[in-house]
Amino acid sequence: MVLEPVVYGGGQEHGLRSGTENVALAVGPGAAADLAREHLGTDGPRRTAELRDRLHHRLADSLGSVWLNGHPDRRLPNTLNVSTTGVPGDALLAAIPELAASTGSACHAGITDPSPVLSAMGIDRDRALSAVRLSLGRWTTGPDIDRAAGLLIAAARQLRLRS
Repeated sequence: MVLEPVVYGGGQEHGLRSGTENVALAVGPGAAADLAREHLGTDGPRRTAELRDRLHHRLADSLGSVWLNGHPDRRLPNTLNVSTTGVPGDALLAAIPELAASTGSACHAGITDPSPVLSAMGIDRDRALSAVRLSLGRWTTGPDIDRAAGLLIAAARQLRLRS
């Protein structure tokens, strides 16, 4: 069987592939792995978990009925999924366009049904529909958390007043 080139042109790769090698694409994953190794080898995950928990506590202390969706200890250090009683998650996030967050996984974007994962965990429909997923990154700072908490608290209080 004779293989046909993917792209016709120059004679690179014994005539099977044309074009100049994409050095950045070849080197990028290695550079990303180096950065991840440096970050995971430090206190990065612990620091991120502390910031995540700080956000959770700020929300719970200020809003009262905030439910953690998931295990309190066995979870990713950078992800917080919470529900606020009486505040629909989609309305909460719509009220804060400057905050990047989600009401579910990326593969369910645009779906208004409760998360199948939260439903499988036994979380009732109203609580699941009020869920928001907040993710932190390695460059998230304490002031970032304070700002996000302030925005979420103000919007949740405003939405509760309207209902």
